[in-house]
Amino acid sequence: MTKKSRKDKNFIKMPQYPGGNEALRKFIDRQLRYPEQALEKMIEGQVHVVYTVTNEGHVEDIGIVSGIGYGCDEEAIRLISLLKYSPAANHGMKVRSSMRTRINFRLPQAPAPVLNYSVTSAPEKEKPAEKPAGGQVYGYTISFGDQP
Repeated sequence: MTKKSRKDKNFIKMPQYPGGNEALRKFIDRQLRYPEQALEKMIEGQVHVVYTVTNEGHVEDIGIVSGIGYGCDEEAIRLISLLKYSPAANHGMKVRSSMRTRINFRLPQAPAPVLNYSVTSAPEKEKPAEKPAGGQVYGYTISFGDQP
């Protein structure tokens, strides 16, 4: 194998987020604050963001390529401005890298209601089941047999 073929094929290195793409996704998920206006209008979707990362790892020139509005675009810009990349080692050259990412806005899921029910075979009257603390609770009584 020749010396030339052993060299790294990528002369220009891209800045990397510490921990990789998975750490970047976790950071965005933790820091995301769903905008009130988007919650009220039940808006969800993806915001595509472009930005520049300097040789030192600072984020600049943030722009929205495709947005969904209702405060989500502004929240995406806020999130990207919080990012700090690891500096890229480019043989002493200062290189600005153009990056692109998408931020997913998904409405928070409401907890499923708790259903309590009891089955009785006698027509006698029973008290409803005790309600556990918190959440929505529904009670049902099913009776079999002759009812007056």
